[in-house]
Amino acid sequence: MQKTSFPAFISALEMKLQKPLPGLAAQLQMASTRLLEKLKSLKIPDHTNLAGVLVLMYPHADDIMIVLIKRTNDGGVHSGQISFPGGRVENTDFDIIRTALRETSEETGIPAGLITPLGKLSELYIPPSNFKVTPVVGYMESEPTYHPDPAEVEKIIEVSLSELLQEDTFKKKTINTRGVELEVPCFAIDEHVIWGATAMILSELIEVIKS
Repeated sequence: MQKTSFPAFISALEMKLQKPLPGLAAQLQMASTRLLEKLKSLKIPDHTNLAGVLVLMYPHADDIMIVLIKRTNDGGVHSGQISFPGGRVENTDFDIIRTALRETSEETGIPAGLITPLGKLSELYIPPSNFKVTPVVGYMESEPTYHPDPAEVEKIIEVSLSELLQEDTFKKKTINTRGVELEVPCFAIDEHVIWGATAMILSELIEVIKS
């Protein structure tokens, strides 16, 4: 990753998020074969659950960190998976940015007022849970202090942008999800395997940054 100041990076990213986004083409680079096959005949339902997630970045040394969470094994569809903080839209949320900030604060303990939103990435439909997710991109000026909700978050995971941009981080692995083995494209960083919707969102973010 070319070295640049964090304020310059954020300024450039904010402008890029206002332009036409790579969208589904970038997301599908990290989709499993099973999902690609399903999408050929998939019709998104008229009524979906709406959710907002937060792609939160902050500067660390000469790099930029992205905040993820590992969800607890609560028996849900996305139980135990690595994801962005976020969740379902509530009636009190006046827009999707509010949803992403509120949910992030509830799950990680980061005060919403310390996060500056930059823009949004493309919506992504997640068939297993019937959620239409909007990724909101935001940043903090310094490293967050976390107070994760133990009912929802097993651990906080921070990955560096420079690692995500390395070609050898992209791999294909066989994972077991709800008793089914799938070969999936993923980002493999240390012991973490980032796949599914989270990887698809990261794929679009990377395309925007590279542009």
